[in-house]
Amino acid sequence: MSTIVPRSCPPRLASAAARILFLAVILTLMTPLSFSSAASAAKRRSDADILPPLTSPLDFTLTAHGSGEGPTVLIVGGIQGDEPGGFSAAALLATHYRYDGGTVLVIPNLNFPSIIKRSRGLHGDMNRKFAALRENDPEYATVRRLQSIITRPEIDLVLNLHDGSGFYRPAWESPTHNPGRWGQSVIIDQEELPGAAFGRLGENARAVTEEVNARLLAAAHALHVRNTRTGDGDTEMAKSLTWFALNHGKAAYGLEVSKDFGVKERAYYQLCMVEAFLRIAGVKFERDFPLTAEGVLGALGRDVYAGFMDNRLVLPLSGVRRNLAGSIPLPEGGEKTLSANMPIVAVSGERGRLTIHYGNNMVTSFRPEWRESDRSIDAVTVLVDGEEQRVRFGDEIRPRETFLVKSMPGFRVNAIGATLGPDESDITIRRRDFRESYSLDTAGDIYRVEIYRGNRYAGTFTVRFGIPGVKVTTPLTLPAIKGRESSLGW
Repeated sequence: MSTIVPRSCPPRLASAAARILFLAVILTLMTPLSFSSAASAAKRRSDADILPPLTSPLDFTLTAHGSGEGPTVLIVGGIQGDEPGGFSAAALLATHYRYDGGTVLVIPNLNFPSIIKRSRGLHGDMNRKFAALRENDPEYATVRRLQSIITRPEIDLVLNLHDGSGFYRPAWESPTHNPGRWGQSVIIDQEELPGAAFGRLGENARAVTEEVNARLLAAAHALHVRNTRTGDGDTEMAKSLTWFALNHGKAAYGLEVSKDFGVKERAYYQLCMVEAFLRIAGVKFERDFPLTAEGVLGALGRDVYAGFMDNRLVLPLSGVRRNLAGSIPLPEGGEKTLSANMPIVAVSGERGRLTIHYGNNMVTSFRPEWRESDRSIDAVTVLVDGEEQRVRFGDEIRPRETFLVKSMPGFRVNAIGATLGPDESDITIRRRDFRESYSLDTAGDIYRVEIYRGNRYAGTFTVRFGIPGVKVTTPLTLPAIKGRESSLGW
């Protein structure tokens, strides 16, 4: 039996200053490695054959969270693009959780092009590229950058999130419940990793399955520990991310949920397992939704937004129409300014339309109208049910009955779907004035109002009827894309 024993396990950095320095280094490591010119050309040809033209970066992103004190946990989702349980759970861990007593690094979208295409891997199985990889492989830079993160001395624990076939069982029960299946299991490569933090792999995995089995949605969903005993000659698992991590002295686990479930159940079980591991690591956390299947679905589906032009245009994606009526103004290159409050949102374009993707799903598309932009103002004055409000571009107003945009010299207002004149400022507008086919959502509640200076586009705010209360609300702050990572780390 071959068991990995690290030659030396680097000492843990205990001080907050060292942890902060580590995060700065991590973000630096996200800089891409260079391809040879031939490899770059091959990659461009390959992508062009498979995907429509991509207008927003589809590189993986990293979020860094926590106090800086205590252990550092790395969570990876989306290594295989057709496993939404893993990358959806990771997206929630990056956006709907707060952490203390440790550092949590989350990569929600490792194989982002494959996620958008709903493919296991556009260029083969990325989880079989960690032992050896040619420099001309299109995913060479992605794998090497991830390896650089895993091997940082501060990383203590690595969790790789997967969706697996059927239900793993130690003994044969049925064609879907047997030792050859992967779903509903915690994967370890060996029983222990001597000298490593959290290196009692089997003991920790059994503790996690015991905890999660106490909150199953159904008894048949029970989790088990699967020890692949990779060092005994499993040549396929020897190519995996977890075996690479173990070879570098890092405790690593594969978390598998069953593909027999819908996304909400898959993400639910993933989060149950991750939370159990965080408790073992001593990392404190809180989330802003209940940990139930329905709570997970609500967190994934509510308040998802995509923005453009530094969020002067913000589109709600929750309940959005598949095809938006009319056209949406953007300056040349504006489609490349995508921002989003979920890290698995992207934009592609073909045949004169832009398509917004959310994970595996194409959620909406629209026809852009290319216009020059005007940035001389960033807000307008609106009477919301008679009450004067300052409304910034990207904001949403929620009138009970009416709204009115006050006029400004040189500017005009266009309420999309209403036909009240060439300039609709200083006009009281009601819901009945809009044609429902121009709503942004299928319920017919949300409409957009565009502001122009002459023919130049200034910005948009949205109007949501049917939810009276707060007069003006700003959608979640959307980090504009700045290269590969934003100020929030992705």
